Amino acid sequence: MTDFIQRLQKIIDESQNIVFFGGAGVSTESGMADFRSIDGLYNQQWKYPPEEIISHSFFYKDTKEFYRFYRAKLLPTGFEPNAAHIKLAEMEKAGKLKAIVTQNIDGLHQKAGSKTVYELHGSTLRNFCLECNAKYDEKIIADSENAPDKLPHCPKCGGLIKPDVVLYEEGLDDWTIQKSIEAISTCDTLIIGGTSLIVYPAASFVEYFRGKHLVLINKSITAMDNRAELVIHEPIGEVLSKITI
Repeated sequence: MTDFIQRLQKIIDESQNIVFFGGAGVSTESGMADFRSIDGLYNQQWKYPPEEIISHSFFYKDTKEFYRFYRAKLLPTGFEPNAAHIKLAEMEKAGKLKAIVTQNIDGLHQKAGSKTVYELHGSTLRNFCLECNAKYDEKIIADSENAPDKLPHCPKCGGLIKPDVVLYEEGLDDWTIQKSIEAISTCDTLIIGGTSLIVYPAASFVEYFRGKHLVLINKSITAMDNRAELVIHEPIGEVLSKITI
């Protein structure tokens, strides 16, 4: 992998405006389960398929089952940033990286120190009351396991609390879309990492790239491999840990 690292290092050294577009593979090295790997959420046994449970309609149809799954599988309790998160934060601090566009909802990029992070699918760290719109962190969801009905209720008005994440059947936030496309379309280097690029509409955003260097770092082959200047089929944390800033 030495040659690939040297080529990536050269691209980063020459770049002044890097944007990173990432997915679940960035957080799997922190121990988070993804959805489509052999050990991912799509291959584990639940009462319903995971993609059905984390849908808008299911949230209202069977809220208790939604939260049973959500607390067990999607709350990032006890997870820490890995080498990829840390290196990206270093790149931003050094002025190389201008933005992170992520499909992840775990907040690990911010925990590592990254400031400009566009979360396409929202964040488990933000939650709001459906009645009064009061805002809460993830602790209120975790603590709801001990509630009589196993549901998170607003301490202010008693309303049901919903995670600020984009469920299946829900649209992406307009402001986040705008800022993500703006960042990707104006950068000189786009690094795509830890994503299979099959979740839409998020994956379509990389089509706005018009810069000089397109780099793809993912353990498996993607539809963009033949368009990238540099393709590395290795774990993203392992790759970025070898880069010096």
